[in-house]
Amino acid sequence: MTEHNRLRRFTPHLYLWIAIVILLFPIILVFIASSHTSAEILAAPMPMRPGSHLVENYTRAILEGNKNLGASALTMMKNSLIMALGIAIGKIVVSLLAAYAIVFFKFPLRNFCFWAIFITLMLPVEVRIMPTYKVISDLGLLNSYAGLILPMIVSATAVFLFRQFFMQIPREIAEASQIDGASPMQFFWSILLPMTRTPIAAMFVIQFIYGWNQYLWPLLITTKQEYYTILIGINRMLAGADVVIEWQIVMATTLLAMIPPALIVVVMQKQFIAGMTDTEK
Repeated sequence: MTEHNRLRRFTPHLYLWIAIVILLFPIILVFIASSHTSAEILAAPMPMRPGSHLVENYTRAILEGNKNLGASALTMMKNSLIMALGIAIGKIVVSLLAAYAIVFFKFPLRNFCFWAIFITLMLPVEVRIMPTYKVISDLGLLNSYAGLILPMIVSATAVFLFRQFFMQIPREIAEASQIDGASPMQFFWSILLPMTRTPIAAMFVIQFIYGWNQYLWPLLITTKQEYYTILIGINRMLAGADVVIEWQIVMATTLLAMIPPALIVVVMQKQFIAGMTDTEK
């Protein structure tokens, strides 16, 4: 009986370790490849132990980049970071104000406005990409941070999340603030916003990763290398039929591209989990 119980406890852990190995194997393979030369990577079979060119490859990737691209990983990661932060912060600010207006203000067609926002979930970026590009082009925002960020800062999902949170806040709190003479924006900044920290943290993690992983929109509006994001840069490294691909730089850049979103998740995991699961208000 004791051995049977031990086996039952051990089996789930075995499955978890197998899953971890499966998930980590591609990352380990990329790391190993990033420490070799291109010739060693293309050799059959590729060495499965780290090579002696790790520092050299990462230094080149960070400071110089691929010879065929002309943009360093540092520049591209800066662009991706600006875009991801702009999208995350912009979506949170716009969605908070929209949800605040829908829940705490009475105006005609209030519910219609919410559902009109919510129905935009059926219109992703890919569906409205051409009219959005036309607007950004007419405004002269191609190859700019504003062009990368502004079309992405409206989120029906975030509005819905904050609306559901605000609807569970007792009305007595808003009434008490009015009695104390607080204006609507004072109530928003001093009372409502501190209560919404955990949903804001959860939404920030989601939207940061969403912004960091954007590919189609940056690909469409960026033609200058100084505005390439990290994903666009990796794609450009692999483009061209007559181009010699420096696989060691591609692998190093790919691994570097994973670091910021992974750090955000690790640093904010407690706030993220609390924002998604905590029901106490």
